[in-house]
Amino acid sequence: MSEFLQHGRIVGGIVTTPDLDAALADYGTRLGLNVVERGTLADRLAASWGCSASAGARCATLQPQSGVHSFIRLVEQPVPAGFRPTTTFGWNAYELTVQDVFGWPTRLDGSGFTIVGPPKEIPGLPYFVAMQMTGPGQEMIYLNEVRSDTPTSDLPRAASPVDHAFIVILATPDRAATMAWYRDTLGFVDGGTYTIPYSMINRAFDLPADHMTTISMAQAGRMPIVEVDDYPEQATERRREDGLLPAGNALVTLAVDTLDRTSLSFITPPAWHGGPFYGDRRSATVRGPAGELLELLETGS
Repeated sequence: MSEFLQHGRIVGGIVTTPDLDAALADYGTRLGLNVVERGTLADRLAASWGCSASAGARCATLQPQSGVHSFIRLVEQPVPAGFRPTTTFGWNAYELTVQDVFGWPTRLDGSGFTIVGPPKEIPGLPYFVAMQMTGPGQEMIYLNEVRSDTPTSDLPRAASPVDHAFIVILATPDRAATMAWYRDTLGFVDGGTYTIPYSMINRAFDLPADHMTTISMAQAGRMPIVEVDDYPEQATERRREDGLLPAGNALVTLAVDTLDRTSLSFITPPAWHGGPFYGDRRSATVRGPAGELLELLETGS
């Protein structure tokens, strides 16, 4: 394990995808992530997520060329009929720090990614330039080139063309209550609240372009982690097939200093798992306040 694994760091995100081989071409060949593990999902691990029906699914783990201990895990699973990204509560995007964001639309031409938000500067947020795209599993991925730190947070510069996830985006019916949960349960702090015209949300719900959405950042010290978004009343719970992972952006793993917190209610008791992702450290999964699957990996530090 590297020094990257400190309390709150994003260790990885799971993407469900209907064709693992095609997804590996997109995330591996196009985005340049390295495949570090490939096989089938173990029964015990699937059960720890409360997703026993996903056991045996083909899967793969990919890591940035920078070598940072943060991963995208792909699990093969059909896309549920009618599922649309950015319309349901739960994890709605993973934000990856990248180099040369304005060059990525051309590089991704002909891939399985669909660009839904070309790179653009956001009024009132001069610290980065982001673009948004969906994959064939209807997962949402943001590519974000950092320009500077914000007054309240330190934003990571990419050490490879596509580097690690440094923010995960959570849709919730109650932003204040969700922020309180992450504060009280994991010790995160409020890194700032912004009200912006959020184009992804406005398009998904057919709202006016100038409709404003309030977002808050839950972070550890000056490290941003979870962007918590207020979603409109039209948003719904994410429909799941019995026992399978949620569609799209399915699960997020965060590093924590200890799993021995009395406030945590795990799906199954903490257990050790091997491989490059877990490194024989304990992990366990909880359901967050928006129904999100949140896996916690113990650092022991």
